[in-house]
Amino acid sequence: MRLLRLYVRLLGAHLRSLLEYEGDFWVMMIGTILMQVVNVVFLAALFAKVPAINGWSFWAVVAMFAMVAVAEGVGSLFFEGMWNIAWLINQADLDYMLVRPYPVVLQVSSITIGINGLSNILTGGIMLGAALSHVDVNWTPARVLLGIVVLLSAIVIKVAINLATNAASFWMQSPSPMFAFAVHQAGDLARFPLSVYPLALKAALGFVLPFAFVSFFPVSFVLGHGSAWVGLLTPLVAVYCVAIAAWVFSRGLRRYESAGS
Repeated sequence: MRLLRLYVRLLGAHLRSLLEYEGDFWVMMIGTILMQVVNVVFLAALFAKVPAINGWSFWAVVAMFAMVAVAEGVGSLFFEGMWNIAWLINQADLDYMLVRPYPVVLQVSSITIGINGLSNILTGGIMLGAALSHVDVNWTPARVLLGIVVLLSAIVIKVAINLATNAASFWMQSPSPMFAFAVHQAGDLARFPLSVYPLALKAALGFVLPFAFVSFFPVSFVLGHGSAWVGLLTPLVAVYCVAIAAWVFSRGLRRYESAGS
């Protein structure tokens, strides 16, 4: 609980500093919301030409877009500092963190805050609510509970992938997270049904970099569509991703050698 309180206080300090510039805050919020609106307009234009994509309706695909938006929003709002790992390594700023009585991974994650994550969470939540209200789902207490667990697990998977790919910077010389950014861009493929991709890409998104468990499989489970049972594996995949991310970060931290000068 002490670690959690410290983490919240650090994020709160960054949030207060960002709110000092109200113009920047509202521009970023509005810009992020417009991006999600453009996504929905794009889908509407696409489905105006085709009734379904491999059996997936408009609202089912909107739910996938929403899941990605919410997961990215949580990652930006609460764990944006992960994207600074490469710069911290290059500038040897990790030296300061290593001597503080607070886990390095938490210090890194809370070093900044991505305020655009707030608008992503809001718009993603609205999109998800609208999508679920337009699909025929037999809502039972068990399905609601499992749906919440699957949603939270999907968010954990996205954050864990961000940490693992950014921690790869310990083995690279660049001050920018090029590898992590490339993987992040590949994650945009998870906005669409996995069934539309060739077998190799299905394997990559389902097992190598399990972005499919951020959107496709959780939505499949909630809607009872396609391989719905695979969605129940989302919590296990989340545990696996967290374990891998923690291992990669700890291994990288052990080989950290400061600036060398």
